[in-house]
Amino acid sequence: NDQVHPEAEKGAVLNARILWAFSAAYRVLKKPEYLKAATRAKEYVRDHFLDKEYGGIYWSVDYKGNPLDTKKQTYAIGFAIYGFSEYARATGDKEALDIAISLYHDIEKHAFDSKNNGYIEALTREWEPIADMRLSDKDENGSRTMNTHLHIIEPYTNLYRVWKTPELEKSIRNLLDIFTDKLLNKETYHLDLFFNDEWEGKRNIESYGHDIEASWLLHETALVLGDKEVLHKIERIIRRIAEAADEGLRPDGSMVYEHWKDGDKYDLQRQWWVQCENIIGHIDLYQYFRTDENLEVAIRCWNYVAKHLMDAKNGEWHWAILEDGSVNKEDDKAGFWKCPYHNSRMCLELIERDY
Repeated sequence: NDQVHPEAEKGAVLNARILWAFSAAYRVLKKPEYLKAATRAKEYVRDHFLDKEYGGIYWSVDYKGNPLDTKKQTYAIGFAIYGFSEYARATGDKEALDIAISLYHDIEKHAFDSKNNGYIEALTREWEPIADMRLSDKDENGSRTMNTHLHIIEPYTNLYRVWKTPELEKSIRNLLDIFTDKLLNKETYHLDLFFNDEWEGKRNIESYGHDIEASWLLHETALVLGDKEVLHKIERIIRRIAEAADEGLRPDGSMVYEHWKDGDKYDLQRQWWVQCENIIGHIDLYQYFRTDENLEVAIRCWNYVAKHLMDAKNGEWHWAILEDGSVNKEDDKAGFWKCPYHNSRMCLELIERDY
């Protein structure tokens, strides 16, 4: 209802994504107001979310900036790396780069499982095991998730742009192997979502938005890495992942949310972020593989977004369009999970790719 909640809890994901979004916007568009917002976000995350005693970042702080939920969620630390590395990329700021590198080392030291490979979902403030590792209430309580691994390879790739070291390259190559060897369902070419320490999972959910997002992010990683052999391997796979994601497409170009294979049920809402990744993913396919139907999907989805998800009167985007065609007004327009990230990134990607 476009009402501000001034005493709301502040999430690490939202604030790290604000840092990334305005840093990227400044890098691409060079507007001083974007730099001002990015710098404010950098200073706020640095001053209030960084754990000066144990490393990493807090999951949330209260409205005054005091630590609230102090667990170490690997996903959130990844987004902090994404934000600080982008600020460093946009401005050359050494402090931001040093923070990003320090957070990378925190993840590698505490959250990487050298025995079973992969990254632990969450730990306590002191980096000890924690019972509830879930990223959100709707997730399964698995110690390994596709989503967290996706949002580790994403910031590691961005950090590699400004800090090319053998150590980071090794981490990135290993993450690509995790995607191809552990997370990718070789029968369906969907990415499976939840696993235990031994990489055993139910493989019962197909998340179309995550599939199409992963297709272009993994491609980006291979391109940034610059290894032709790796790129060739990844390009074969990401085209198959994108084809699997297209099972969620509808004739108007929009993409539905999920398919639960148990009971063959679908979540048919059109969430804002899925449409953003749908557009970038299909533009990426068109740009590199020149398939006209992918450009057509991206254009149809953009038209859907402009007509249904953008709030021309009050600004921002709605969370989702529900199955019956009505607007989802229950979830935030801006909040713990609704951030200037997916939609800003979509626009910036299109600008940088000259579309």
